[in-house]
Amino acid sequence: MLPSKWLKAASKRLAGKIHRTPLTYDAERGLYLKWENHQKTGSFKARGALNRALILEDWEREMGLVTASAGNHGQGVALAGKIIGAKARVFVSEDAPAVKIAAMRELGAEVELVAGGYHEAEEAGLAFAEKNNAIWISPYNDGHVIAGQGTIATEILEDVPKTAEMTWIVPLSGGGLLSGIGAVLAEQAKNAVVIGVQVKASAFMHGLFYRGTQADVEDLPTIADGLGGAVEENAITIPLIKKYVDEVILVSEDEVAQAIAFAWREYGEKIEGAGAVGLAAVLSGKTSAKPSVIIISGGNIQPEIHAEILARYGK
Repeated sequence: MLPSKWLKAASKRLAGKIHRTPLTYDAERGLYLKWENHQKTGSFKARGALNRALILEDWEREMGLVTASAGNHGQGVALAGKIIGAKARVFVSEDAPAVKIAAMRELGAEVELVAGGYHEAEEAGLAFAEKNNAIWISPYNDGHVIAGQGTIATEILEDVPKTAEMTWIVPLSGGGLLSGIGAVLAEQAKNAVVIGVQVKASAFMHGLFYRGTQADVEDLPTIADGLGGAVEENAITIPLIKKYVDEVILVSEDEVAQAIAFAWREYGEKIEGAGAVGLAAVLSGKTSAKPSVIIISGGNIQPEIHAEILARYGK
């Protein structure tokens, strides 16, 4: 279990430093939607990265922050570095969306492009941090990062207490977001049902959840680029997901694209693939519980990709 005091401290620590993002209700479909695309940096990742950075000692800040990212966590670390006055270096796959790379640099981060996918970027970042005694801020394998992500659930329960009895549908990759939300729900909403959603193209945590292994899982290109990549060996999120989560659902690339178009058409919201997977699970009928809470985790989609999706599914 994640310590209760960490969860409470994260909410206090981040108060006034992040946005309290909108929570809207779609009465026709019985859906509460939490729009983290309105968060600072356009993604929930700012919560966990900043919560971790704010507890650093002065001497640790001087060592600089290092991470690996598909794009959103890197922006969160870059923002955190800017706030606490620390240098930030982000190792990113060379295939990461240009819009996310540009945003990290605009926030002042040094961006290192790495050949290969997220796994290669993570290996390079870890090696650099160890060699240079820098502070590694994991996207998910860190209790304080996880606690920061859990503040999303705290906000929702405060805004609409009856969500404690609902099904919660949450994007899943390394498991930081889902572990944080699950930890809060385990304390404050024991009757809630918790569902994680991954893309079929990179279903590593799905393999760990159901079969105890990710050894034979393919890592294919995906529209949900923020959810790609294997899980770090012995990550603390692996047992947390098994403890807190009731089910893990897989969605296809086409289902994610249709959810992106639906969000724009029905709600006027621009969301990225990783942020759309929960909505994709509902629209495709893979989960039908009502009412439900859906976490829309981010909105940093490459503009031309968004335009192409709307051209295909916008009407």
